[in-house]
This record gives sequence, C-alpha cells and structure tokens, in this order.
Amino acid sequence: MGVLLQAFYQRGTRGVPTPAEGDQIEAWWDHLAKQAHLLRQSGFTAVWLPPVNKGASGGLSVGYDVFDDYDIGSKNQKGTIPTRYGTREQLARCVAVLRANGLDVYLDLVENQRAGGTGPGGFTFRYLDADSNPGGGRFPKNPENFHPNVPEDPKTVPGQDFSFGSDLAPINGKPPGYVFNGLIESADWLTRALDVQGYRLDDVKGVSTEFMLPLLNSKSMKGKFAVGEFFDGNILLIQNWLFGGMQGRASAFDFPTRFTLARMCNRVGPFDMSSLDHVGLAGSNPFNAVTFVENHDTDRTDPIVQNKMLGYAYILTSEGYPCVFYKDYSTDKFCFGLKPHMDKLIFVHEQIAQGASLQRFKNFEVFAFERLSGPHLLTGLNNDPNTPQTITVFTGFGSHVHLHDYAGHSADVQTDGAGRATITIPQNKNGLGYVCYSRQGIGSAFQTHVPSAAQALEGAQDLDIKAAAANEATDIGRVFCKAGTEILAQLSFNAGDWNPNTALTLTGLDPAGGVAKTKVYNAAQQGEVMSITAANTGFFTFQIQAANPPAARPKLPFNLLVTYTAPTTL
Repeated sequence: MGVLLQAFYQRGTRGVPTPAEGDQIEAWWDHLAKQAHLLRQSGFTAVWLPPVNKGASGGLSVGYDVFDDYDIGSKNQKGTIPTRYGTREQLARCVAVLRANGLDVYLDLVENQRAGGTGPGGFTFRYLDADSNPGGGRFPKNPENFHPNVPEDPKTVPGQDFSFGSDLAPINGKPPGYVFNGLIESADWLTRALDVQGYRLDDVKGVSTEFMLPLLNSKSMKGKFAVGEFFDGNILLIQNWLFGGMQGRASAFDFPTRFTLARMCNRVGPFDMSSLDHVGLAGSNPFNAVTFVENHDTDRTDPIVQNKMLGYAYILTSEGYPCVFYKDYSTDKFCFGLKPHMDKLIFVHEQIAQGASLQRFKNFEVFAFERLSGPHLLTGLNNDPNTPQTITVFTGFGSHVHLHDYAGHSADVQTDGAGRATITIPQNKNGLGYVCYSRQGIGSAFQTHVPSAAQALEGAQDLDIKAAAANEATDIGRVFCKAGTEILAQLSFNAGDWNPNTALTLTGLDPAGGVAKTKVYNAAQQGEVMSITAANTGFFTFQIQAANPPAARPKLPFNLLVTYTAPTTL
C-alpha cells in the first residue's frame, strides 16, 4: 500500500521553522522539495502536506485556522502574502518536484471551520480580489453560514464538534446549498491548481457525512485517496463513520492501534504484547486503516517518550497503510533523527511485507507474526528492556531455508526440516527490540515513475490571478520545468459573448525572459494546446492579453492547464 510521510510537525502552538520567525531555513515548501529525491530513494510513496490556505494568524499560522479558501500564499491578507510555508508559486513547485520523484501528494482539507472573520461573533468573511480590492474575493461568508446561527448539521458526532474557529454549516447553512457547493468548488479549485492525489480530512467528527461523502465524489476529488481524522479510540465508532456515513469511500487513521502502541512504548504499567494480535482498525479493516505512531497533535498532547522504534517496527511490518511522522524521521533541528532505523523498516514494508498476518508466537513480553504472501516476513517484537528472547516458531518459508534479519539486529538463521525458525530478538533498548526475517538476497533500489504535473492557473476577478484585459499583458504565473521536457499549455475560456474580432494571446517566456512561444486564440480555438520545449531548467512564465473584448465584459476569465515535468531536485 506504500508508506506515507506526514511532512510537517508543530512545536507547541508554533509550526515548522519559518523565516517569518527568524529561523535560518528556506520556505518549508522549498525545504520539502529539496528532500523529495531522497524521500523516494528511502521508499516513501506519498507525502501529506500541512493545510495550504492562508490562516487567520497570517504568516505564523500552522494552517488549521483557515481564512480564505482561495488564498494559498497569493494574496496580501492577514499581514502577509506567503503562508507560514511559502508562496503559491513555491507550493506549486514543491508539488511538481514531489510528483517528478513519483511521490503522491495529499492535501490537508479543513472543512469544519473558518477563522479570522469580522462582525459580531466573527462570522463575516470578506476577501481580496485579484486587484487587491477588499470584498471582491470568491466565496464570502455571512453569519447564517455557520453554527450556532443555524442548527447543527445532521450526521456529525454529537458532543464531539470541537471546532477551532467559526463552525461551518454545509448542510443547514443559508441560503440552502451555498456553503455545501462553495466548499466543493473551492476544494476542486485547490485540487486542480496543485494536481494532488489525495486528502487528509481534518476533524471529521464535526463535519456531516451528508456533505463529506458528496465532496469526495465530486469533480476532481472523485476517486482520489482520502483518510479521515476520526480522533477516537473506539473502533466501533470509527467503523460506523467509515462504512455507515462514508460508505467505505475513505480510510481512517487508526487511533485505537496508536493508543495501544503508546502504552507499549511508554511502558505505563504492565503491557501484554499478545494484545498486538490483530489490534485496532488495521486488525479488522486493514485496507481502510492508516496506521501511525505519532502525529502533530499526539506529539504535543500525549507523546510517546521512549522506545518509539518498537511502535514503528509494528506498523511498518504489519497490515494497514503506515504513516511516518516527519519529526520522528528527520535529522533536522528539532527532530528525533530516527531515519537510519526507519529506512530499513520502510524497505521491509515495500519489498517484503505482503499479504495477511498470522500470529506465530505471543506471551506477555514477545509477539511474533508472519506476513503470508510474497517472500513472507517473520517479525518478532520484544518489549523486555533487559533480556533478549529466543523463540522457535513454525513458518511458511519451507524447510532448510536461509533467513536474514533485514532490521540488522540478529544473525542469519535457517529453518529446520519442519520449516521452524529459531530466532533471537534483542532486548528492547531504545525501542530496538525487533527483528524482521525473510529469505536472503532480497533487495533492489526503489523505482521512480516520473509523472508530469498538470496544474491549473485560473484567472478571474474574484480569484488570485487576474482575468485577461486589453492593452496589457497580464502575468498568469510561473512553472518550474526540467530542461529537455515538453510544456503543454491548454487554454480554456467562455467565448459565448465574444465579438468576431475578440481574441486572447497567450505567451510563454523562458527562464531568461525571452519569448519561447506565442499563440493567438479566437473563439473557435477553445481548448487548444500551446507546446514549448524547455531548453533550460527554470521558471517559465505565462502571460495573457485580450483583444477586442465584449463591452459588457472587458476582462475575460480563463483557465490555463499547464502540464509539465519538474526536475527531481532543486
């Protein structure tokens, strides 16, 4: 199923380091892009980004106090143009570089609340338009768009709606359908603007499944991966959300397993290792379970303070879709630097661990299980901090098969004539009490499929990119392309009221500012593509200009879909 990286963390109420707070670091979007190639080489397959929209606290926002649905570091609002993580251009480049390395990108969708409004209760929201005019931005909001000004939406979790701002009402908001449709349209715009492959859904307890399910089945969101944050240790409640309200359309973070792993690692009171046998959501519904050891919330409120690698050894060898926390993995300042150990486990997950799990041994201190497909994998976990544990177990490897511990903690062994293996699991010092045995000789470099990014640059007066006007070349935006690759720019527009002489001129500029290609579009050339071959790596700029626009519509909206390949490194 791959391995997901949660590519951010928080430091109390602060987020990742940022130049806005004087940290000696580039914008976070550039920091991630620079690591993209190494992340793929280590075996990661997807990256979960923090919320990308402008927050009420401006450049210091960690992202969950979303202000404007159409500002992703592109409008001068809340005291800043960039978000904490960077500008729209840096974000788009980061996504394109991640995609060039074969990594899927998941957005953090915050659909429960908005923050930073004005008026009584802070329920009035107005945004800048493309010319920085106040109040002209898309999807303004009024008090009747929020609870408690209208009744609580149906199909939320009663008493569990802990909104971190003004609580949106996609079902009961007035006028009917305004919030519902507005949130779907903005999520579609965001998906197309960046070209992402999935979503992390924030605080789903507070969002009606009567909205969330249609959201994921609408427009460009349809068919993409989604995982919900149903923050609860009650597996029955999570399953009810997954298969009742969401009809199996989404996955969920496996909080029941995480809470179990926290007790194991922290050793708060006695812990029975046999309780790991098919534990949590992954134990019953592995194809809908995203397992994790830590995230940005638990790290601040209920952290695992020791033996964390034993938890990662479990999620990276067992069933489910494992998510690795950046702060645990990275060697950055403020991080825990577990990368050398995790890289071995990521290799095991991606190249060895396949199929259903079968318990092979369990007692109070030891749990061992086998993955039954592919080359087979025998994992042994020892929670005893003082004593190694030697066990003999039946396996599916067959007789007289040489086995290697891909964790690097114990010596090679050979199964006996009955297919049994005798293995020694080291004492659990610093969480390293685990082994991962499989057949000798497994191993190859992770292959990288290099997909293009297809990002939409949409111009309209109520968005963040200006519509096309006469007598001036309007900058649409820049894309960061790899030398020797083709850039395809597809221009779409509504020509229903155009005059016979109305036209749009699209120009592509190379990194040096020279004209790479120009194409003039009349009404009949809707959707045609302009092709540019990138002679050099760098930013290619697109400009647009209108000629003879209709008198009633002097500025012409458009959508430019740019398909291109970014370099694998910055």
